[in-house]
Amino acid sequence: MFNAATKLEVQKLFDTSQPPELGPGPRAGVESEAEVKKCLDKLSGNSSAEAEQWELLLALVLLWHDHLDSAHQIAQGIASPTGSFVHGIMHRREPDYGNAAYWFRRVGKHPAFAEIAIRASKVLEVKGDGDLTRKLLPGAEWDPFAFITACENAARTSSPANQKELMRELQAIETLALVDWLWSNPQ
Repeated sequence: MFNAATKLEVQKLFDTSQPPELGPGPRAGVESEAEVKKCLDKLSGNSSAEAEQWELLLALVLLWHDHLDSAHQIAQGIASPTGSFVHGIMHRREPDYGNAAYWFRRVGKHPAFAEIAIRASKVLEVKGDGDLTRKLLPGAEWDPFAFITACENAARTSSPANQKELMRELQAIETLALVDWLWSNPQ
């Protein structure tokens, strides 16, 4: 498990000026891969978390800081629904939407989807339109496949900037909800 001090330090790694791009990046204001690994290595000694939890957390932080190749190496070595979830996020950002869908099929119905749906519905209520909400949250449940399609549509150069920003915000919600789920669910 993660203690409160460790959680706080890890959460600081997600405090960037902007959420990750829909694509691979890089963007300004992110930590180097070496800094991310150094920070998490230091923190891992203060935790009783399972090794796989740390690997998944490292992969998510690396994704957040636009180090897709390193996150991919970690995720592809973890044959669990959560490993597939991280793998799917990575391929969606690559962008390889078909491969992202493959990995989300392997995820199945992840327990973190419920929290993603709650958080996403709050944002979509304010910023989204009803059609997008119905697509992403059919039956009030998170649909990762509809989100892949929405990200693909938003990534097109002709998409309005506000649509891209909304998808980036939802992508951040997805990542942070998965991190929160990892805090309390050993693999």
